[in-house]
Amino acid sequence: MIVFPAIDLYDGAAVRLFKGDYAQKTVYSHNPAAVSLDFKKCGATHIHLVDLQGAKTGDTPNFDTVCKIKARSGLFCEIGGGIRDMATVEKYVQSGLDRIILGTAAVENRDFTKEAVERFGDKIAVGIDIKDGFVAIKGWTEKSKLNAFDFCEEMQKIGVKTVICTDISKDGAMIGTNRELYRELSNRFFINVVASGGVSTIEDVAALREMNLYGAIIGKAYYTGAIDLKRAIEVAK
Repeated sequence: MIVFPAIDLYDGAAVRLFKGDYAQKTVYSHNPAAVSLDFKKCGATHIHLVDLQGAKTGDTPNFDTVCKIKARSGLFCEIGGGIRDMATVEKYVQSGLDRIILGTAAVENRDFTKEAVERFGDKIAVGIDIKDGFVAIKGWTEKSKLNAFDFCEEMQKIGVKTVICTDISKDGAMIGTNRELYRELSNRFFINVVASGGVSTIEDVAALREMNLYGAIIGKAYYTGAIDLKRAIEVAK
């Protein structure tokens, strides 16, 4: 299992939200590129990046910071947040980003999602953010009427290879991850599932690894020191 340490970006800084609430934001670093080098030092091979402003507004205000992180770290970088048209996908791909995560766009525009998958293959992933069993959109500020499992099945059918599933109720709360959710996802689907939200102990990492998940995202637990990233990466192997 791959560990994806996360950098959530707002105004060029590395921040974390509490349960997706923009009003409950903590700034952890004004130098995200330096954070990415620490990830590398700990043995990370992949980084999960989110443009939180873009997720709300549908543009790319942290584009330059994202590119700097990729250039400085040299690690596999995936980016999500505000990617809602082909021009933005192309912009990130041409800038060397390794994987592009569609969220709101995958919910609202299936034709665009299918075209992106046809053009870029496994460089396209879909973020499935789950709130009370339904898919949330627009930076988690709205809940759609789509059942999360039905949506996951639909994405699998159109050829999406990787999904990042976040239980919003656990994200940034440091109360453990939703193991039942990821066990069910792992059993029901054959696509790569990345667990996100509430991965806050080494035990969480070990439990997710036992489910044969493709990956797990570690966010707040790294920044608060609750998880030793180096050890988490070793346990995930």
